Amino acid sequence: MSTRAFCLLFALLALLPSAAYLRAQNAESHDAKAQAQTPAATPDLSGVWTRRGGPNQRYLGYGFQAEELPMTPWALERYKANKPSFGPHMVTDTNDPTYDCNLPGLPRIYAHPTVFEFIQTRGRVLQFFEYDNVLRQIWTDGRQHPKEIDPEERLWMGDPIGHWEGDVLVVDTTGFNDKTWLDRAGHPHSDELHVVEHIQRTAHDSLRLDLTIEDPKAYTKPITSTINYQLKPDWKINEHACKEYPRPE
Repeated sequence: MSTRAFCLLFALLALLPSAAYLRAQNAESHDAKAQAQTPAATPDLSGVWTRRGGPNQRYLGYGFQAEELPMTPWALERYKANKPSFGPHMVTDTNDPTYDCNLPGLPRIYAHPTVFEFIQTRGRVLQFFEYDNVLRQIWTDGRQHPKEIDPEERLWMGDPIGHWEGDVLVVDTTGFNDKTWLDRAGHPHSDELHVVEHIQRTAHDSLRLDLTIEDPKAYTKPITSTINYQLKPDWKINEHACKEYPRPE
């Protein structure tokens, strides 16, 4: 190789980034993404929250809407077979799944008069409900829902994945089993249930939760509801243990 060619090759190699430099750049990029998920870099939802009343809320009774839900024939058949202890079809001999100490599911857990606490960590927002001390992990680290789920691995509370849109936490939950009810009135759902929550702290002591519930097998159109919460800085989550409901002989 001539001296001129060698010098030209050396100059070109000098322009290329070193492996160490590339590793540093990749690490910096990864750290930047991780930093975006830390509590310091996101809106603060932390605290203990209890519900406020509103004109479109029946949560102190049994459900989410004033009118009857738009059920398909499949859902209507299951609804008639359910025996809730709340709502227009309430009975004493209930077959409510929660009376067997099963998890209440989503969005049903919001229909119970109970408080919850938001706890924010890197890559996760934890929702700690006083009801049965249910802990819900909302992942905000960029992961996606599994493309396929074995029927035996479908979950009572679903698989919640969250991301931030400005000061709004958007939570997309799928992967449900069909063993829970939407509410305490006995409205069923299928394993196609899809729940989207938009959660925003509208003031220091106010939180707004907008729900969109979709289940084409069970309902002819999406169901929407808004629940407002009030901060209780002096409250804490107490212990709550489920006890099985005594079945009649």
